[in-house]
Amino acid sequence: MLCVSCEQYFSTIDRNKYIRKRHARSRNYVSESDVYKLESVPLDFGDYHPLKPITVTESKTKKMSRKGSTSSTSSSSSSSMMDPLSSVLDGTDPLSLFAAAADPLTATASMDGIRKKRDKDDNSAVGSDFEQWSSKRSEILSRYTTTEKLSINLYMGSEKGKTTTSGSAVSEKVRTRLEELDDLEEGSQKELLNLTQQDYMNRIEELNQSLKDAWSSDQKVKALKIVIQCSKLLSDTTVIQFYPSKFVLITDILDTFGKLVYERILSMCMDNRVSLSDNFSPETVNDTAKETCLNWFFKIASIRELIPRFYVEAAILKCNKFLSKTGILECLPRLTSVIRGIGDPLVAVYARAYLCRVGMEVAPQLKESLNKNFFDFLLTFKQIHGDTVQNQLVVQCVEIPLYLTLYSPAIDWILQCIAYRAPEVLLTEMMERCKKLGNNALLLNSVMSAFRAEFIAARSMDFIGMIKECDESGFPKHLLFRSLGLNLALADPPENDHLQILNEAWKVITKLKNPQDYINCAEVWVEYTCRHFTKREVNTVLADVIKHMTPDRAFEDAYPQLQSIIQKVITYINDFSLLFSVKFLPFLDMFQKESVRVEVCKCIMESFINALTLEDEKRLLAALINGFIKMVSFGRDFEQQLSFYVEARSMFCNLEPVLVQLIHSVNQLAMETRKVMRGNHSRKTAAFVRACVAFCFITIPSLSSIFTRLNLYLHSGQVALANQCLSQADAFFKAAVSLVPEVPKMISVDGKMRPSDAFLLEFLCNFFSTLLVVPDHPEQGVLFLVRGLLNVIQDYTWEDNSDDKVRIYTNVLHLLSAMTQETYIYHVDKVDSNDTLYGGDSKFLAEISKLCETVIAQILDHLKTLGKEETLKRQSQLALCFFNTILAHGDLRNNKLNQLSVNLWNLAQKHGFADTKTMVKTLEYIKRRSKQPDMSHFTDLALRLPLQSRT
Repeated sequence: MLCVSCEQYFSTIDRNKYIRKRHARSRNYVSESDVYKLESVPLDFGDYHPLKPITVTESKTKKMSRKGSTSSTSSSSSSSMMDPLSSVLDGTDPLSLFAAAADPLTATASMDGIRKKRDKDDNSAVGSDFEQWSSKRSEILSRYTTTEKLSINLYMGSEKGKTTTSGSAVSEKVRTRLEELDDLEEGSQKELLNLTQQDYMNRIEELNQSLKDAWSSDQKVKALKIVIQCSKLLSDTTVIQFYPSKFVLITDILDTFGKLVYERILSMCMDNRVSLSDNFSPETVNDTAKETCLNWFFKIASIRELIPRFYVEAAILKCNKFLSKTGILECLPRLTSVIRGIGDPLVAVYARAYLCRVGMEVAPQLKESLNKNFFDFLLTFKQIHGDTVQNQLVVQCVEIPLYLTLYSPAIDWILQCIAYRAPEVLLTEMMERCKKLGNNALLLNSVMSAFRAEFIAARSMDFIGMIKECDESGFPKHLLFRSLGLNLALADPPENDHLQILNEAWKVITKLKNPQDYINCAEVWVEYTCRHFTKREVNTVLADVIKHMTPDRAFEDAYPQLQSIIQKVITYINDFSLLFSVKFLPFLDMFQKESVRVEVCKCIMESFINALTLEDEKRLLAALINGFIKMVSFGRDFEQQLSFYVEARSMFCNLEPVLVQLIHSVNQLAMETRKVMRGNHSRKTAAFVRACVAFCFITIPSLSSIFTRLNLYLHSGQVALANQCLSQADAFFKAAVSLVPEVPKMISVDGKMRPSDAFLLEFLCNFFSTLLVVPDHPEQGVLFLVRGLLNVIQDYTWEDNSDDKVRIYTNVLHLLSAMTQETYIYHVDKVDSNDTLYGGDSKFLAEISKLCETVIAQILDHLKTLGKEETLKRQSQLALCFFNTILAHGDLRNNKLNQLSVNLWNLAQKHGFADTKTMVKTLEYIKRRSKQPDMSHFTDLALRLPLQSRT
């Protein structure tokens, strides 16, 4: 509840003393501006340059501490720094080497050069133009399917009893965890056979959910077992045509695991509920988080099989950021080398794809590791045609062309990562490597898919020459021409090569016997033909499509491709008569399925007639008319310009956007008149601007949007005021005040219903800023517009859970404070505001004080209504907001106001909802203010403002 002194504030106030000591403090805006403006300080850079490499000297302490233990610091090896697995494993093991690599104290000086290069490449981060892996996921799952039966191993949990042996607690803990990991390989699995593809996908999803459940229940070892088990599935190629889809499903689980581990360690780095910044350094990571991170890497390093060990470590590659600045830089080349131990070329290439995928997420600037990854693949490419692979294909009855397509997603992704923002010279290098491998069609296709279309188009004839020399037995040439065509749809080749490119491509396409192969390729090259050639060539291509797709009604299986061709033709041929002079109508005859035919006809009609809705049509017409209105100018003949606007209003009275534009144009015309007269209107120009004002005042009520009317009343009133039309300005402002009660609770914004409170608050704040300079009417009384607006705000029905009314009252206090100043902060040229009219008259100031009293009472009443438990947080926020208003605008030498501010401060903290940092910064601001001239009373105020803990 509100403190007693706040409630009794007004009941105990001395009226005469209150008038003598105003609420608002006196302001000298000029001196305040001079005090707070930024000071120019000359800088002596010396040898400093922003692009000069920065030398960083690292000083690191190593701590192995848990709860209840003391930390130890060392700069070299120490007997207390024991590898947690050394009591179990004898001799030199890979974990010891890993721990040494993770310790920055053992890093060699040779890493300095690598580190500088990394800093240099930091500007090559992944942007929005990089196609993410998630966009390829659904395509792979839909393309690589199988009808064969699949099998999967499910983790069943450990049923072995845990025995206790003598020895240290650390050794027992490590041995137990290793036994738990070994348990996965000792019978804790259940093999499910004869699964359909959908069953298999459901089981994988179950494993993914089991991983999340195990993690949320703090069963981290179980979660790791699930991930290891899933990773092992990637070594299984018994149903080889399903492997790309299997890779997608399994790596989803790996991604989930990597994210869980990273977020777990990141949460351990939080200090006072503040998490690390995105670009944190290892020095800011506490020892507990580092130890946990190392523990995860130790667990993974103990996995016996290469493939699961590789995948699981790659999944948490990002966690190296917690250990060392160079951790990722060191791990990527090592993991690249690890892949060399995978014997199956298909399994290996997808492992490389996953490493590229993770690498692009955590270190996109390390392109050298990505390049090494791909070049390693090229060195082992001949394995594809080896006896082992060929025997496997014979057993599974898979033809070599189908087998090679299984590589496409992985190679395409690797090359996409390499080619991202790469220079054109890299494409030249790739083309040379393809030639050395005998122009392998699979690699050539991936190269054309990965590099920028502009680079490919510029070398179109070179690629056609390489395609001709490819061996067609493994990868069909028409797929290569399709990839080339996709690039030429995005970028233009050299103009002299246009015809030769089309001839070379179509010679291959037209010989295709399989209708599906033919239409997939022809669909792409139709766009190239329409873009660069005349009706004659387009007619030839369409006739060829009809010739290939009509026999045996092959068109019935190719409706999507045929629809795409129609769309491309009507996109590039806009002449209706020209379109129907080609083989367009015979082409339409192939759409014999009713639903498809209707869709195609609709597409054609939408291209040639206006198929907009009535509202869309009105909006489009209004935009066109507004563009025309803006372009019409009669120069200095302003009366003729106004006559044009009047005539336009009568012609387009049903188009609201046009009326709004006309009001803005007339207001602009009035301001141009003022500019020409330099603010000194003659009798003629004064009458003219009054005519402009009358035009706006008559037109605004015909608009339907209430906020459009409110804003135009305010804007037009400002224009009238600037042109010294004071009575007209008052009329606009009165109309705006009378319109506020009509504002509905909900309004339509972009077709959706939204609460109107925020829009009303924004309008009223703008209105208050204008009312500061509006002079009082001699017959209406002091501050009649402000009083009228306050009455409307008081009577307006606000939402129960809204505090906007108090926010509005707070802004009213800002306005009233500005009105008490001897000189206002801004004025309208040649218009005397109330500071000039009243000259600081005591009766005027007393009236403002009465309004302040009323407004403050309203705010305090609202604060009292927020005393319930569910609204205490809102009460705290509003109390602090009101405190800041008094602090900024109030005269705190007034004892009553000073006491009110103290009570508000205490109320904001009373129930523990105040932000401690905000309160501390506010108090520091008060102490700084106390050192300024005439601000010594802030010293006493600061002593009366305690900081309370959340408890």
